[in-house]
Amino acid sequence: MNAPIKKIAIFVDVQNIYYTCRDRYSRQFNYKALMEKIRSQGVVVHALAYAIHRGDERQLKFQNALKHIGFTVKLKPYIQRSDGSAKGDWDVGICIDVLDIAENVDEIVLLSGDGDFDLLLEKIKRDKGVTATVYGVEGLTSKSLIDSSTHYIAIDEEFLL
Repeated sequence: MNAPIKKIAIFVDVQNIYYTCRDRYSRQFNYKALMEKIRSQGVVVHALAYAIHRGDERQLKFQNALKHIGFTVKLKPYIQRSDGSAKGDWDVGICIDVLDIAENVDEIVLLSGDGDFDLLLEKIKRDKGVTATVYGVEGLTSKSLIDSSTHYIAIDEEFLL
């Protein structure tokens, strides 16, 4: 009798991954390589990428590439405040989606280095019994996030363009 196929959901904090890969490696993240690796481990039932919409051509090409790879791209508008600071983060939206989806999968894969997600991972492991895998840039991923994950995978050459 065959073991059941593992159901996996992927959640990408696009801004976090973009800036941490840029700051550490001066390179881009390879979403295609990630998707291929995860598909080799089970069936990807959800793949969500959370990004900020600025409407520029380069970003639209990137978002279309993500869709082509198999991601659903969720966009929020980029907000420039009057004081010059900017707003645009998806933390709450990611949390809501993870909580909604966690009971229907075996593994949640989160791409982020943001320690704000540590409580989320603790909760889904405890309450939903799922594996929580984090992909993040070493040295730029919160220790609390790493500690709350079941598995931590450092983004290295394998996942860079």
